[in-house]
Amino acid sequence: MAELTIGMIALSSALAIAGSAIAAAWAEKAIGVAAIGAMAEKEELFGKGLILTVIPETLVIFGLVIAILILGLAG
Repeated sequence: MAELTIGMIALSSALAIAGSAIAAAWAEKAIGVAAIGAMAEKEELFGKGLILTVIPETLVIFGLVIAILILGLAG
C-alpha cells in the first residue's frame, strides 16, 4: 500500500509540472503571435514583446515549487 501512495504522490507532482508547462506554452504562443504582429508594424515594440513573451515562464516556476512541495510529502 505504501508503494501506491508514493506512486500517486509522484504522479501528482508530475501533473503539476506538466500542467503548468502546457499552460505556459499555450500562453506564450498567443503572446508571441501578438508580439510578432505588433513588431511588424512598429519595430520599437521589440523590448515590450520580449518581456511579455517571457512572463508566462513564471507559471512553470510555480509548478516546480508546487511539485517540490508535493514531493516533500513523500519523504
